[in-house]
Amino acid sequence: MTTGNDTATPYESYVYAYPHKTAYRRLPERPALRGLWADQPKDALSLYLHVPFCEVRCGFCNLFTRIGAPEGLTTAYLDALERQAGAVREALDGTDGGPVRFAAAAFGGGTPTFLTASELERLCDIAEKGAGADLRAVPLSVEASPATTTADRLAVLADRGATRLSLGVQSFVPEEARTAVRPQKRADVEAALSRVRDAGIPVLNIDLIYGIDGQTEDSWRYSLDVALAWRPEELYLYPLYVRPLTALGRRPDDPAGPAGPAESWDGRRLRLYRAGRDHLLAAGYEQVSMRMFRLPGAPAAGADDYACQTDGMVGLGCGARSYTSELHYSFDYAVDMREIRTIVDDYVARPRADFARAEYGRWMDVDEARRRHLMQSLLQAAGMPVAEYRERFGGGPGEHFPAELEAFAARGWLTQDPGLLRLTPEGLAHSDAVGPALFSAEVRAAMAAYARK
Repeated sequence: MTTGNDTATPYESYVYAYPHKTAYRRLPERPALRGLWADQPKDALSLYLHVPFCEVRCGFCNLFTRIGAPEGLTTAYLDALERQAGAVREALDGTDGGPVRFAAAAFGGGTPTFLTASELERLCDIAEKGAGADLRAVPLSVEASPATTTADRLAVLADRGATRLSLGVQSFVPEEARTAVRPQKRADVEAALSRVRDAGIPVLNIDLIYGIDGQTEDSWRYSLDVALAWRPEELYLYPLYVRPLTALGRRPDDPAGPAGPAESWDGRRLRLYRAGRDHLLAAGYEQVSMRMFRLPGAPAAGADDYACQTDGMVGLGCGARSYTSELHYSFDYAVDMREIRTIVDDYVARPRADFARAEYGRWMDVDEARRRHLMQSLLQAAGMPVAEYRERFGGGPGEHFPAELEAFAARGWLTQDPGLLRLTPEGLAHSDAVGPALFSAEVRAAMAAYARK
């Protein structure tokens, strides 16, 4: 039996979206957004605004972002974002799927707080007046870095309705932060956390990374305890990945570093994951997914009526993706800094009419929709009600993916509940193998072809 995952590694790929943008291709027909969104449900959409700027690029980062911005570029970028928002809203309003309503919003990147306070005000205006989202009435999540989490920026976000602030800390140990090419002082990080709390944004999320060269269980627990002292409503624990074209990926030596003669890097990451998971569970947190841990009773960070499994994402910005039931689309994607700069420059030069059509993407047939629904649900600790899947697709997941599910069960990764498809604790630990095992052969081939470019 072949599932597409024959590497025997628990860390094949982080599946935060399916298909990944490396599987997207240029759409020669340039379909009009008005036609793509015709008859699509639009009463509970999610809005995402992408800001492709950072003050520094972390050594592990392969996101679509550039370091810094020449004078005038952020203004030009916001100008283009405003043109795109107008064109997209016009396309949505001209379709037949009912009234347009956004149920959730997010600003990501890059680092949205790279923008100044006045630029953040304009970003919010674009989301509200351009796209039509009521930011104060829906959950609004914003990503930030410690260096850009200033009081004036936070005041803008709090006033405009931000309900969640995600801070990329990665490690409270200075040596580990330097090793991950994330230079920062603990005092500066703690000052940023204090400002977030003072701003009164309801949900604070702290991102931490395990698997850094030289990291031990003691140093990992130290970072966890420093984070826990702030009692964040959410904590994300990310395994370190070393990807091509990143700073760590360019190092000539082994970026993971030796952990001892009897332990592989995979083994070390699994051991640190389990230690972190158990530590947070003992501290009273609930596990939401392999990466996400949440404080019981924390304010809701997501919309009640938006389902990521059923598409309905409107992305604005040159690194954002949009989802309809038939097409996932975006602009061109790159990791190399020179290519990213070219794509950003192209984006800011586009006229409004050019934003009314999709340019890069991947068409979604029913098989891909099934795979996406199963992944997006199964990788959550709560699992997936089988009846929910059957109602949408007219059959059970065991009928559509018998080999894959049998393989998961044989490895002890699935619970034995006929009405609920759910990963065991060990299955959750192997989420980055479970997800890729469900990739279609076509998507896997497209991703591989992109990696060879």
